[in-house]
Amino acid sequence: MNNQLIYIAEDEKNIRILIETFLMKEGFNVRSFETGDDLFDEFEIQRPDLVILDVMMPGSSGFIICSKIRSFSTVPIIFLTARDSDEDFISGISLGSDAYFTKPFSPIKLVMQVKAMLRRVEMDTTRESNENLDEFKFYDLILNSGKMSVTCKSTELKLTQIEYSFLSYLIESNGHAVSREKLLAKVWGYDKIVETRATDDTVKRLRKKLIESNSRVQIETIRGFGFKLTGEVS
Repeated sequence: MNNQLIYIAEDEKNIRILIETFLMKEGFNVRSFETGDDLFDEFEIQRPDLVILDVMMPGSSGFIICSKIRSFSTVPIIFLTARDSDEDFISGISLGSDAYFTKPFSPIKLVMQVKAMLRRVEMDTTRESNENLDEFKFYDLILNSGKMSVTCKSTELKLTQIEYSFLSYLIESNGHAVSREKLLAKVWGYDKIVETRATDDTVKRLRKKLIESNSRVQIETIRGFGFKLTGEVS
């Protein structure tokens, strides 16, 4: 049994109970809410290890709640939606969600996704005890794939899982340009070719974090294609 805490906001009672039941069987502590506003109020009191948000709920939508949480937290966020549309998917990933499930969904697959996300968080919190981990350096950024972290001048960048995957893929590309289509497929597992600002919105957040860390690395936009990393020698 573990003591990891998961919050669920879902206005459909049957779905809420179903998710709660499957997660509790796996030993998770679960708190469920009928609205995202109720979840956010509790989030400000006690922060969970992971959040599951329905998109359409009474009061604030899941998108709004995600945006509010992302203003101060990198907690993993999973969206649930009844609408299988590019627009919803793009909105979710642009706001910084880490996964996206369309109803009806398999509760077993949802639990597997939850476990995968929380394993990454556990790796982050125990990284000091890990040894012989692979590192990749790009100017003043150091990617540690074992720790799943990116540091600048010994200070770790506080990245969401999506932001980490995005930046690590660019770092591993070692200055070579990567297309938006490859990034969508690699980072989000989205194999459709769509007109989306998801990658641009992620880049915007990463650029801000690189500036805040005083990094010499920049994300350059390749017009009509994608992105690449560039850097300045100190």
